[in-house]
Amino acid sequence: MPLRAIAFNCTLKPSPAESSTDILLREFIAALAAHDVECDLVRAVDFNIKPGVKSDEGDGDDWPALRKRLLAADILLLGSPIWLGQPSSVSKRVLERMDAFLGEKDDHGRMPSYGKVAVAVVVGNEDGAHHVAAEFQQALTEVGFTIPAGGATYWVGEAMQGTDYKDLAKKPKVVTEWTKMLASNTAHLAKLLSGKNYPGQKSG
Repeated sequence: MPLRAIAFNCTLKPSPAESSTDILLREFIAALAAHDVECDLVRAVDFNIKPGVKSDEGDGDDWPALRKRLLAADILLLGSPIWLGQPSSVSKRVLERMDAFLGEKDDHGRMPSYGKVAVAVVVGNEDGAHHVAAEFQQALTEVGFTIPAGGATYWVGEAMQGTDYKDLAKKPKVVTEWTKMLASNTAHLAKLLSGKNYPGQKSG
């Protein structure tokens, strides 16, 4: 049975605007496909993800349906551009809604995200990719995801210039090769965890 992934593109641009984050995410998705992983791609800004830290924030909230798609997946790809050296506000909204997992543990103390693998995918034309990846990885591990070796793929352009990833005629070889390696690490870890989740600890 193939593994399933969900990719959240947290660009600030609604569809159908071209997005550098989308391009790198799609490259990662293609690399995962080589490991028999199917992927569901979501542009988060197209949905009404209400502010809050509950799994359902009431009328008009699109998060409950997105949460269902997330929990049906084995792998989460969280993609963001860099703005002011930070993850996008859209990505922070997505992370904040997963805070609810902390209060949704089973009788072995496991959050619904236990056994799921998460990866950061970051683009920008200033430095800051390591900072964004570090923010993502800390938050994602706190709410129960597991990070594979390497943890993030990214591209950043020259400082104080205007070239975006989507503008490159040819993608850098080092990014392409690392994306394939990280996809391999991600699929490998997800296969291990899908067959044997964390045991947790029975309370009492």
